[in-house]
Amino acid sequence: MCSDQVQLVDQAISSRQSIRAYLDKAVDLQIVKDILTVAARAPSGTNTQPWKVYVITGKKRAEMIERVCAAQIELFQQPERAAQYTETFAYYPETWISPYIDRRRENGWGLYGLLGIQKGDKEKMAAQQLRNYQLFDAPVGLFFTVNKAMGIGAKMDISMMIQNVMIAAKARGLDTCPQAAWNHFHRIVLDVLGAPDNEELVCAMALGYADPEHIINTFVTPREPVENFSVFLD
Repeated sequence: MCSDQVQLVDQAISSRQSIRAYLDKAVDLQIVKDILTVAARAPSGTNTQPWKVYVITGKKRAEMIERVCAAQIELFQQPERAAQYTETFAYYPETWISPYIDRRRENGWGLYGLLGIQKGDKEKMAAQQLRNYQLFDAPVGLFFTVNKAMGIGAKMDISMMIQNVMIAAKARGLDTCPQAAWNHFHRIVLDVLGAPDNEELVCAMALGYADPEHIINTFVTPREPVENFSVFLD
């Protein structure tokens, strides 16, 4: 691979970030198909290719947003109903430890601070959380599922495919935001998608053209240096 190719690949990876505000600009579905075609080259155990992707736009997107936002508002008003909206698998740990909880807090308060949301301001926090279920106004929503019969490795496989989607989108001038937040409402999501009972929601993703003027898109999370997470043995 020549240096120019290396730079292009590195740029697509390093410039990717979670975008939380999008322009009101349609995305050509042929571009989405191209992205998924490339992303499907992700590795998977014994080439099982366990991923399935639902692409929603237009009326189906509007239906999804309406139903899930209604559920989120209900949950905010009646938090005791949280047991009705449980994930099918635990994305986060039951008990947080350092340094992971520290990074999580830095991320959360860095984002909220940028938006002028103070600690304890439940109304503004709820409004920002609701933005997740509006796909941050992105015109395309992607929902990734795997068959329930598959093991934990299937989630590793589809995760690599999801990363490919984000990088391929970035290379085409599009941006994304992977969202595990939708998993709480997987029953509603799968119903709107018309997915069969044997499928499990892994995550959702907003896809579109970033709004360069929105302050939230200036938020870039830091990364640990190589020395902090790598061990070289000779």
